[in-house]
Amino acid sequence: MDVAIFILVVLVFVALSGALVRLVRVPLPVLQIAIGAALAWPAGGLHVEIDPELFLLVFIPPLLFGDAFAAPKRELVALRGPILDLAIGLVFFTIVGFGYALHWLVPSIPLVVAFALAAVLSPTDAVAVSSIVDRNVVPARLMHILEGESLLNDASGLVMFRFAVAAALTGSFSFAGASLSFLYAVAAGILAGVAALFIAAKALQLLSRIGGVPAEAQVLVMILLPFVAYLGAEHVGASGILAAVTAGLLTGVSGMFRFLGVSARMQILSLWATLTFVFNGALFILLGLQLPDIIRKVPPELSSRHWLIEPVATVLILTLCLIGLRFLWIWVGDIAQAIAARVGKRKAEPFGFRVRLAGSVAGVRGAITLAGILSLPLGLQDGSPFPARDVVIFLAAGVIICSLVIASFALPRIARGLVEPGENPAAAEERRARVGAASAAIARIESIANEAGEGEAVEARLAVADSIVAGYRRRIAASDEADEARAEAREAGRLDLELRAAGIEAERSALRDMFRSQEINDHTMRALFSEITLAEALLKQRRDRK
Repeated sequence: MDVAIFILVVLVFVALSGALVRLVRVPLPVLQIAIGAALAWPAGGLHVEIDPELFLLVFIPPLLFGDAFAAPKRELVALRGPILDLAIGLVFFTIVGFGYALHWLVPSIPLVVAFALAAVLSPTDAVAVSSIVDRNVVPARLMHILEGESLLNDASGLVMFRFAVAAALTGSFSFAGASLSFLYAVAAGILAGVAALFIAAKALQLLSRIGGVPAEAQVLVMILLPFVAYLGAEHVGASGILAAVTAGLLTGVSGMFRFLGVSARMQILSLWATLTFVFNGALFILLGLQLPDIIRKVPPELSSRHWLIEPVATVLILTLCLIGLRFLWIWVGDIAQAIAARVGKRKAEPFGFRVRLAGSVAGVRGAITLAGILSLPLGLQDGSPFPARDVVIFLAAGVIICSLVIASFALPRIARGLVEPGENPAAAEERRARVGAASAAIARIESIANEAGEGEAVEARLAVADSIVAGYRRRIAASDEADEARAEAREAGRLDLELRAAGIEAERSALRDMFRSQEINDHTMRALFSEITLAEALLKQRRDRK
């Protein structure tokens, strides 16, 4: 019962944070962490012990699957060079550079444990970044790179974290063995994701052949997909995170959606949006719940000179070290790209100083880091305590908070003005797609309407076709590049939306009156309300895009 109440309380405050963020000028992740800390700080507050393995299983697969599914695949492929450079190269650079810096700054932390902390701090959280800064003020190329990096460096960072922990437990480390294990974890993780996707596609195909299967059964298959991929990979010692990411990246291009009914497609898109919001909010609130206990137990190794200044300064220095290492890697990568382009006689696209700085500050840490560091074992194989465990947990939590705070205040200011005013390239691409789709629809409808035939049926067909084609022509006119034509079409479109919205509201009011007067029952009302809600959602989407 206590667990159920705890879950309900967390969900209530996730919903509350969604409303409060509109009232306070604080990024949503920071607000949710603050709510969690406030809930746990009093003596009688909420306290929960997190099982890291369960934490990873419940939260990480669906979140990473959803992020990978929503990621723009064309841009990820086009930017695969810088993405892999950050997701793999920067991870190793961070492990070495940050590990030695940490060991030098806090000598009580063994070098191998410092490497473990560096590895678990290398994954970034693009969800937090997108909550902190508006996508419209960050160059699209940089945002795509950050998204792609965060999808892949979770796997590389946690795999190297496990190697470092194993080295600390056994007291030995083999570079050759670690390299082979890393390649196996990556390759097997990708294969596990593909296998889970194949199984889900076959299951959906079977359900579609049976016929009459409820849409909810198809939705359930899609919900289980990331968990199957994650558990399958973990079972064979591979990267479950990479398996979930692989399944998400390939779902949209696999063709499996053709086995989903219209209702199931609508439900799954709406459900994933809700799950993403709830899981992300719960993650940051859980992080906040851990903070009071972590802060109360400041390790003596970090408070020998001053109980407050020393630990805060240590966390700040380490956070700035991570930002500096990231800036250095991006800068060197820019130079290498320029040299390679010059040798290959290609046009280089280097980042400017402010874009490099924005990309460096945007490398905030989040849920993966918290889950990973809390999974440190309590003791070594000989029964002695794991060295500096409390110290690295404290530092990891501190760096998560510090990186979020720095990004919250600095990133919007750094990014301001980086995107030149004008039409968004994505909006222009969408406009061209709308024109092309509408033109194809007009051609097809006119072809059907002009088919041979006589009589009233043909006249009725032509009248209906003219009505439908008129709607497509208005859509084309609204996307016309000529300002005058677009203005007229937009005004007509605005009036159309206004009248349709009024009609929908009248429908809803009439249904309520009929229900109150018992002319219709609740089943009829719900069925018609579902249709009205769908029409209203499409109308709202059109209005938001104007």
